[in-house]
Amino acid sequence: MPDLSPPAVLVELLPDHIALVTLNRPAARNAVNGEVAAGLQAAIDQTEADGDVWVVILTGVGSEAFCAGADLKAVSSGRGAELRTERSGFAGFVHASRSKPWIAAVNGPALAGGCEIVLACDLVVAVPAARFGLPEVKRGLVASAGGLYRLPRALPPAIAREMILTGEPISAERAHQLGMVNQLAAADQLLAAAKALAARITVNAPVAVRVSLGVTRQWLDLSDAELQAMSAVAQQQVMASEDFQEGPRAFIEKRAPRWTGR
Repeated sequence: MPDLSPPAVLVELLPDHIALVTLNRPAARNAVNGEVAAGLQAAIDQTEADGDVWVVILTGVGSEAFCAGADLKAVSSGRGAELRTERSGFAGFVHASRSKPWIAAVNGPALAGGCEIVLACDLVVAVPAARFGLPEVKRGLVASAGGLYRLPRALPPAIAREMILTGEPISAERAHQLGMVNQLAAADQLLAAAKALAARITVNAPVAVRVSLGVTRQWLDLSDAELQAMSAVAQQQVMASEDFQEGPRAFIEKRAPRWTGR
């Protein structure tokens, strides 16, 4: 018989060059199993290949959790290897090669691997009821999907170390105050806020956005000289695009630019 269960990951193409990717396992608090990992990998491949998608929003179904991390039922049944993909690591996401901005629209607690998924995104909008934490040490585990080094980049290092060593979470409000979260939004306004943030990005030249993001993602990993070289390459890529001509032309003609993304 065919599998009639709903997809674990939904992808919807929205107006204004935005894609919405939704974790769709509310009964399991959107925990990552093999279907989620394969679905997120497929969503990355789809949105990267679609020239009409310039920004991606990632959220979860329901209000119980954005993502509760690894599905421990899958792990305990010997299917733990299914929770990662060879190309992109845990959840088919945390180590993925992505050129486009991803906004995490955090609809509830993001703990363990769920927090690591958020940390792998570029911007974060969250509901006040959200919490962020890496409780792995409480279970004799290690946050090995990027949390141990991405959390100290997103928060003051002393706060991140405290969270990692105690396993205790922080509230969305504190995460916002400390700069990990870009914006707080009421639950019924979460997606609207994420879409509005995405729209503030899509009014800009998509090639320039992508190459700027590529350099910015490396700011802690490379030297100033290496980043300067990357910036020079980024400038060359922009100058070779059609949009490089459109920006000044629109300014001179006193109209909004008509970007093509090429």
